[in-house]
Amino acid sequence: MPLNGSPLFCEWSQSLSFQGKADFRSDTVTRPTAKMYEAMAQAPLGDDVFGDDPSVIALEEYAADLFGKEAALYVPSGTMANQIACRTHCRRDAEVLLEATSHVFLYEQGGLAQLSGLQPRCVVGDRGVMAIADLETLVRGDDPHFPVTELLILENTHNSAGGAVLPFDTMLTAQEFTKKHNMRLHIDGARITNAEAATGIPLADYASCADSISCCLSKGLSAPVGTVLAGDREFISQARRTRKLFGGGMRQAGVIAAAGLVALRDMRARLKDDHIRAARLAEGLNGRDGFSVVAPDTNLVYVSCPGKAHAFVEACAQNDVMTLALNDDTLRFVTHKDIDDRDVERVLAVSLT
Repeated sequence: MPLNGSPLFCEWSQSLSFQGKADFRSDTVTRPTAKMYEAMAQAPLGDDVFGDDPSVIALEEYAADLFGKEAALYVPSGTMANQIACRTHCRRDAEVLLEATSHVFLYEQGGLAQLSGLQPRCVVGDRGVMAIADLETLVRGDDPHFPVTELLILENTHNSAGGAVLPFDTMLTAQEFTKKHNMRLHIDGARITNAEAATGIPLADYASCADSISCCLSKGLSAPVGTVLAGDREFISQARRTRKLFGGGMRQAGVIAAAGLVALRDMRARLKDDHIRAARLAEGLNGRDGFSVVAPDTNLVYVSCPGKAHAFVEACAQNDVMTLALNDDTLRFVTHKDIDDRDVERVLAVSLT
């Protein structure tokens, strides 16, 4: 039965606005669509730990096909997907190369060391892009004094670099580098669908560069929770064991996986709208109130505003706009499905003068 007019649909429609505020804090604040609620209400269920939840199976098979990989795994979060990939790819005493401002290094609570006994080795990039040629001198082999370098992580799009899209040539070069040194390559693709929308490069082409790739369903794609991790069958088989170890087995997970399937099928095409609004917001903020903004590649807008970030957040709040001050010198705005043109204009109407 359609949900239109039902109490569930009415509750959903009333929740679309967070008390009438425009929420630019993150694309994780998106509400599920009506079609997602419909799918969740009707999802056939099993027990995913036993491997027999049909809705989870459908999501994993669709994701594997979409990314051109042999198999995929549904996990609760992007952080868990990254940590599962690292633990599955590496021996316990290995070293991981990654960009110094990457999500895996900055925002996952030292999980490489805490969960898997791995040593991160950070490389400073330019807007999230490491010079792959410079990594040659960092690779360490089987010397008993050192950890062996076994994994390279790329993040695309790169959160801390303002949603920057990694050049595809860089990813191809990284693939050649890891093959040369018998390493593995993992793509933290939490926002990889935004890279697809910005460049037109298919997800399967991005995934072909790597041994594994993650994709978050609960950011701009608007599912309520979850990430898919894709790779070859052997990798995913071992990743499933690691998911269990990390507490990620979720029983009747088809209730939420059904929304994730809608997200991958239906929500990718509209991400370009978010990019257009982000560009409009960046253009409008750049140069005013002493602000400086680099034109965004995708849906993240980072604003340099020395000494003014917290004051601007407070001023926005007076105009029913929610945003983040990363520190007193930097603001972050994120556009998404539940932000429209009027919300962008609400931000541009805010002034510190």
